[in-house]
Amino acid sequence: MCVGVKASHKHLLPGGIVLSSSGSGATYFMEPRDAVELNNREVKLSGDERAEELAILGLLTSRIAESQMKIMHLMDKVLELDLACARGSYALWTNGVRPGFSDTYSSSQSDQSSDYSVYIEGIQHPLLLEQSLGMAKESTTEATKMPVPLDMRVKNGTRIVVISGPNTGGKTATMKTLGLASIMSKAGMFFPAKGRPRLPWFDQVLADIGDHQSLEHSLSTFSGHISRLRKIVEVVSKDSLVLIDEIGSGTDPSEGVSLSTSILKYLAECVNLAIVTTHYADLSRLEVVDSRFQNAAMEFCLETLQPTYQILWGSVGNSSALSIAKSIGFDQKILDRAQEWVEKLRPDKQKERQGLLYDSLLDERNLLESQANEVASVLSDVERLHNEIWLEAEDLDVRVAALRARESKKVQQELKHVKSQMDMIIKDFEIQLKSSKLEQYNLLMRKAEAATATVSASNQPTDITFTDEENHSSFIPQIGDKVYIQGLGGGTMATVAETLGEDGSCMVQYGKIKVRVKRNNMKLVQRGTNETTVSSSLKGKGRTPKRSSAEANQDANNISFGPVVQTSKNTVDLRGLRVNEASYQLEMAIDACRPYQVLFVVHGMGTGAVKECAIDILRNHPRVAKFEDESPLNYGCTVAYIQ
Repeated sequence: MCVGVKASHKHLLPGGIVLSSSGSGATYFMEPRDAVELNNREVKLSGDERAEELAILGLLTSRIAESQMKIMHLMDKVLELDLACARGSYALWTNGVRPGFSDTYSSSQSDQSSDYSVYIEGIQHPLLLEQSLGMAKESTTEATKMPVPLDMRVKNGTRIVVISGPNTGGKTATMKTLGLASIMSKAGMFFPAKGRPRLPWFDQVLADIGDHQSLEHSLSTFSGHISRLRKIVEVVSKDSLVLIDEIGSGTDPSEGVSLSTSILKYLAECVNLAIVTTHYADLSRLEVVDSRFQNAAMEFCLETLQPTYQILWGSVGNSSALSIAKSIGFDQKILDRAQEWVEKLRPDKQKERQGLLYDSLLDERNLLESQANEVASVLSDVERLHNEIWLEAEDLDVRVAALRARESKKVQQELKHVKSQMDMIIKDFEIQLKSSKLEQYNLLMRKAEAATATVSASNQPTDITFTDEENHSSFIPQIGDKVYIQGLGGGTMATVAETLGEDGSCMVQYGKIKVRVKRNNMKLVQRGTNETTVSSSLKGKGRTPKRSSAEANQDANNISFGPVVQTSKNTVDLRGLRVNEASYQLEMAIDACRPYQVLFVVHGMGTGAVKECAIDILRNHPRVAKFEDESPLNYGCTVAYIQ
């Protein structure tokens, strides 16, 4: 504690200590004698307080150090959360959308964006949009101008995009917008656009934008530009995005065009995509001779003499230097003379453009002729195939008619055969009845009834159930399905041999005959129908109910069969066939046998699979009264007695 005292009144504080004085020396700052002890005590207490604070801070620091790893991990997680929240807030603020990458992008066949490596609709420059949104928030009266949305559409296979157009037309802003969109996508940020934007994954974005002249480093505009390009060429990779503003500018136009063309040709070999802006018309003509180049132009309205900031993909823009100079009030006399010089120089440029256009048209004509030849060849093949199908269809009608006639003839023969069988049974019964005794009457009756039942059952309509009519419309034939064919020999059973074709028909097999039948002319046999019955119905035969082994053996002993003599007519050879083929052949042979006939089944030795299949069929077949296994004198052959 001290007090200010005039120098003339210093004696009023006897024993006081002068601590300081004013600059003029008229005032002394003195510590009264009574305050010395108090001030000393204050200084001591302040020191003690500071020491205690340092001790407490040291204790807290040591405790924090013990949990350093946990705290650092927590800080990392908090930082990640903060970044995620910041990304979300930014996306909400700018109405951003989530971009996709071309390498992992999946689209439907109708999605037009699949033809483009870069497809971004309505993107706005993020920094310009932030500025506009900030101004709109502060201003409540004036309408704030928003950045003009841009459409980015770079075709697949394009490596170099040459953007031309007027000065202040938005070329550089367009290039910067794509660069920012690429970086924001890699950072997991949404950017202001529409729809579902997509672009490649660029490992690095290399840019040369702006004037880099420097007096300190003895760099002119051109030398600074070339230095930047040299560094880009040194570090560029196959996945890089390169942005170059006004390539080759700042030097002689002819040399600038030559150097720019060479650089762009090199970049086309070793980058994913390069976007360059230029006022050189010669660079825009590279698209004609190299498919890796694509032109784009910034639109300029001739009525208002103002740029619209819209991109015209596939177009070449004019610099419109004279129009822009006129719009900013340049001297009209100078502009008129400049226009005269433009008119004088234009014919030479037009001749050069006509030559390039003629070469381009020749290449396109050759391409169209090649495509026309390919189309003619394909058309010839189609016509030949059409004629073959037409002839096959006509032949199919003939085959169906012949098959129907053959089936009709077969039915007549079967009826005649049945009639003769019945006559023989009746005649034989009458003869035996006259010569038989009374005790043999019951046996004769049973034999006659059995013979009549066999003939009747073998010629009855097949008792088969089909799928419901409501399910028939959705029926799709599968290989191996048993189906009933309408109109084929009056209606018969067949097996599906091929899947359903595009014309709604499929190949079915009836015996050894294969025909193609429409799906509407077939019905699927119900699931659960006895396979033996269905298999028999394929040959047009009926089956009697299955009987027990005891009943079958008893009837077989009471029935007299033909002589057990092997001939070619009563033998079926299954050797060399697959199991399913052998099963089919044996079923056919049994159904073709006459009543009370003996059938020799030659299955061979082999692995035993065919023999096992044959024995199983003979054991379960209702027409097989009994069968005898192979004997030592006839290995590989089983004798079946057909009733």
